[in-house]
Amino acid sequence: MSGALVFVSGGSSGIGRAMIDALPFHPARVVDLSRRPAAGAAHVAVDLAEPGAWPRAAEAFEREIAAFAGDQVVFVHAAGTLTPIGFADEVDPAAYQRNVLLNAAAPQLLGAAFLRAMRASRARGVLLFLGSGAATSIYPGWSGYGAGKAAVEQWTRTVGAEQAGRGGRCRVLCVAPGIVATPMQEEIRATAAAQFPEVERFVALHREGALREPLEVARELWTLVEGEFPNGAVLDLRRG
Repeated sequence: MSGALVFVSGGSSGIGRAMIDALPFHPARVVDLSRRPAAGAAHVAVDLAEPGAWPRAAEAFEREIAAFAGDQVVFVHAAGTLTPIGFADEVDPAAYQRNVLLNAAAPQLLGAAFLRAMRASRARGVLLFLGSGAATSIYPGWSGYGAGKAAVEQWTRTVGAEQAGRGGRCRVLCVAPGIVATPMQEEIRATAAAQFPEVERFVALHREGALREPLEVARELWTLVEGEFPNGAVLDLRRG
């Protein structure tokens, strides 16, 4: 693979961190969009659960893409949260608002900003969202997270069709990585059954060694980025 400009949201931990560590492009400029810096990447300090931060992310897209002379630009949107886990009418309203903004609104607004910035570029572009089985399965206690992932899947299908219909240079993909050994899984296992009735299932998966390693998943995701899937494809690593 040739050199590239790569944006990653949530690159300080979890799959976002693994995507930076498994980067297949050489040379590459990596720009992390998150609250905490990620080693090996330029850092744009943004709290993506705050709408006031979204224009700063959009400005970073415009600035970096305008200065880039290579042929590949990728935005991996890995930022997301389960917090607060619990029934929608019982959790802290302010925390629930942050959950909805980060999981449902930020991906769409940042995705649109990335595509706008790419319109003036001659490079190939890929916008990769991390999906989840929670987009289509019901998990009481995860209403904000599940609804956010469902929104991202439909946005991917629709905007992918828009890009394909007008000959856009950007492909939009959403990939569910399965159950991965990340801090999010630790948070799940630490949750009381009263807030998340399915917790024992995730405890059992961990006990049985069923969680995948982030670097392994990241390498598969990078392979999909270079694949020939239709624009707007929604994929699941668990189903090949």
